[in-house]
Amino acid sequence: MGKTDSDVSAPETTEDSTLKAHLHRAFDQQIPNFGSYNLVYATGRAGEGGKYIVGYRREPMEILVAPLHAGTLAALEPAVAINLTNLSHLAEDRAGGHEVGTSTGRVYRFEVAPETTVDLPPAATSAPGTRVRLRQHHDAEDFSAFFDEFLTLLDGFGESGNLVGDQ
Repeated sequence: MGKTDSDVSAPETTEDSTLKAHLHRAFDQQIPNFGSYNLVYATGRAGEGGKYIVGYRREPMEILVAPLHAGTLAALEPAVAINLTNLSHLAEDRAGGHEVGTSTGRVYRFEVAPETTVDLPPAATSAPGTRVRLRQHHDAEDFSAFFDEFLTLLDGFGESGNLVGDQ
């Protein structure tokens, strides 16, 4: 959730920076080592609804899904860590949506848009009803690349005959 070269044509606004800071706080309050994750803002798909901060890292390969309260964009419930020890499946559809499932049956379906409009929560602004364009072009591209890497890793486990997590 940072400004990159791909965002130069659309400069970050004060409201965009304020929203990103608010979203970072919502994630950071739940995760002890939050600094080791890249973050993207995601929205639910196919009637799932929901807003999320999705944290991800390549080493160790892991996704953290932090559900957000729709009105306040504060943590709605504890974040869920999904890695090789509890992953049931990953899927990506042709429209760019993502699906992540856990071994306990929890499934998250979401999309990460390069740019989206978000209502700035009352705690982050003195002007209620402010809508902010959230720009995360580079972050969305990086998440897509990460997701592809995760899928490739899982395909490798399937081809080798190893169970997920067996090395």
